[in-house]
Amino acid sequence: MLIDTHCHILPGLDDGAGSLEEAVEMAIHAANEGIHTIVATPHHGDGRHDNDASAVGLAVQELNLELETRNIPVQILPGQEVRVYKGLLDDLEAGTIRTLNDTQYLLLEMPSYGVPDYVEDLLYELHIQGLTVMIAHPERNIDFIKDPRRLQQLVGQGCLCQITSQSIMGLFGRKIQRFAIQLCKKNLTHTIASDAHNMANRKSDLSVAFSYLEKHISYKAVENYILNASRIVHNESIMTESYQYKKKIWSFI
Repeated sequence: MLIDTHCHILPGLDDGAGSLEEAVEMAIHAANEGIHTIVATPHHGDGRHDNDASAVGLAVQELNLELETRNIPVQILPGQEVRVYKGLLDDLEAGTIRTLNDTQYLLLEMPSYGVPDYVEDLLYELHIQGLTVMIAHPERNIDFIKDPRRLQQLVGQGCLCQITSQSIMGLFGRKIQRFAIQLCKKNLTHTIASDAHNMANRKSDLSVAFSYLEKHISYKAVENYILNASRIVHNESIMTESYQYKKKIWSFI
């Protein structure tokens, strides 16, 4: 059974599920994939959407009640996909930011165009507050694609990486697919999540991605990703490694 730690299933909060019915369809589809738990991660602080912690909690309660009424065997947990922005620390102190299932793990999204200059200072402040940053879909970030050693350094400093299953399956193009798979091969991936948004063109394919990775990398890697997802929602530690920044390791770029 699988846990999805990144999904835009809450209806009407962001660019994810547009209605309660679509959210229910997404949950049914997830259950058919073998997913029993979904962390709802609506966008927050991205310039278009601000979904504070209390609003997310209420929406999770309402969706869980609906799923229970319809006997759909999927549990929704609260979270956010928090964009890097300068007011993040203030909002964290104010209680408007929510971690994944209220654990130590904060799902942090970098702008797709690159990594802001102040990120390392921000990550340091989050670290000393006891939070572990999970970088969402780093395989889609231009700066990381250009210089993977920058991502490698962040992992060496304690960040974790969450790869999108749709990237592995090629939804965002061959270049991103290739980079995502290499991040898995280089042990720079800690979890795989669906980042599902809807049932039209961004539905979950988590089980398909795991089957692909089992074939092209190893069963052990998939087993670790599945176990890490469970560790995240139960606020347990994930082991990471240190890396040597050798240029040859990234010769595939």
